[in-house]
Amino acid sequence: MTKTMAVGVPVIIAFLILCGAADLVTSDASNHRYKEGDAVPLYANKVGPFHNPSETYRYFDLPFCSPDAVKEKKEALGEVLNGDRLVSAPYKLEFLKHKDSEQVCKRTLKKEEVAKFRSAVNKDYYFQMYYDDLPIWGFIGKVDKENKDPSEYKTYLYKHIHFDILYNKDRVIEINVQTDPHALVDLTEDKEVDVEFLYTVKWRETNTHFDKRMDKYSQSSSLPHHLEIHWFSIINSCVTVLLLTGFLATILMRVLKNDFVKYAHDEEAAEDQEETGWKYIHGDVFRFPKYKSLFAAALGSGTQLFTLTIFIFVLALVGVFYPYNRGALFTALVVIYALTSGIAGYTATSFYCQLEGTNWVRNLLLTGCLFCGPLFLTFCFLNTVAIAYTATAALPFGTIVVIVLIWTLVTSPLLVLGGIAGKNSKAEFQAPVRTTKYPREIPPLPWYRATVPQMAMAGFLPFSAIYIELYYIFASVWGHRIYTIYSILFIVFIILLIVTAFITVALTYFQLAAEDHEWWWR
Repeated sequence: MTKTMAVGVPVIIAFLILCGAADLVTSDASNHRYKEGDAVPLYANKVGPFHNPSETYRYFDLPFCSPDAVKEKKEALGEVLNGDRLVSAPYKLEFLKHKDSEQVCKRTLKKEEVAKFRSAVNKDYYFQMYYDDLPIWGFIGKVDKENKDPSEYKTYLYKHIHFDILYNKDRVIEINVQTDPHALVDLTEDKEVDVEFLYTVKWRETNTHFDKRMDKYSQSSSLPHHLEIHWFSIINSCVTVLLLTGFLATILMRVLKNDFVKYAHDEEAAEDQEETGWKYIHGDVFRFPKYKSLFAAALGSGTQLFTLTIFIFVLALVGVFYPYNRGALFTALVVIYALTSGIAGYTATSFYCQLEGTNWVRNLLLTGCLFCGPLFLTFCFLNTVAIAYTATAALPFGTIVVIVLIWTLVTSPLLVLGGIAGKNSKAEFQAPVRTTKYPREIPPLPWYRATVPQMAMAGFLPFSAIYIELYYIFASVWGHRIYTIYSILFIVFIILLIVTAFITVALTYFQLAAEDHEWWWR
């Protein structure tokens, strides 16, 4: 009973922390139903260069017209980690209210503000907003380069935005933004400029259902030519698996069959023969590895990350991570990683005790820091850079406190509980053969059997099986592409596991056949 309560406390604490830190990703009008004239929430999110989506800044870092009172939207933990910083926008888009050339504000841009806008336009800055949780984008200006030398380029700021909104009965279905190419402000020279910012709103009825309004954002991933590339990737991976399977089956079965025949048919003759290959070092194969505490910690952390990956795939396949569900993936990563830390503690400590380790507490600490330590150092460096450049990637102090609390009150207790369970599991290392007292000397090996060449060989085939999907994933993480075909990604993930397992078996056998018994760390 006490143990059950101890396990439940961290889970309850995690739930309370996440509920307090994370507001559900919905608009102010939670049911998304409006009457004519109702205020529909419009939030300005961020601006940044189009060719570097990872570099984003707050919307009002540029001297746009701002409302009388800028209100920040309460955001979920995942939204903050994703770099979203939603604030109330200066435009008023009431439901079914048409507007024609409505004035936002009229102001005089100072020289410094003109320089800010000019620099942003030269870098192809775009803005992002959310209207009733629908994302919208647009460029803030353009550079006129037609038939001109670089010294004669003209920089213009768009001052008139057109909102084209589609609705179905009492719901917003779609919104598009266009900038008026004729309503421009010349920012080429360093001088004060008078600007009148305007916007136009047009409403049109559509038959598209509310449940289908997010489909347009995922259609790019489902276009026929994209699907053909994905299926080509799967076919390529399957061919790799088949070739690798045939190669391993042919070589290993032939070699092992010859070895078994040699030692099984004529045991007396086999005893007179000098042993070679893997049978020669059978007494050293299961000798415990060096740095067994670090090895067990790596095994525990790897098991936790593998479990995390499986849970993320399950959530993706059931449709949790639909396009522009802001921060859902980051929230899931934080929560699942915290709740699976017990798996890391159990696996690491259990295996460490099987390797006859004695200092299991130190092993548990190493397990907890093996992944989080480098991650924390990387975060400190990147967050410092983001703060220096005032980018939205910089995490607020409150968010950092929430993450530290999750790690302290959820991850650490579950890690300790898993470690205690692993220590008390009483599992023993069952080696099929007796280990000799003194290790045999490893003979000199050719250069291609060294660690680095073996790592390159072991990584080439798994990489060749997934490189096409990796391109789309990287284009989604560091680009504007949206990745939604999680079923194909899961198939490729399974193929990756099979290829990795096959290549591991092959290289381990070849290493043992070369009488190198230090295979654990390979």
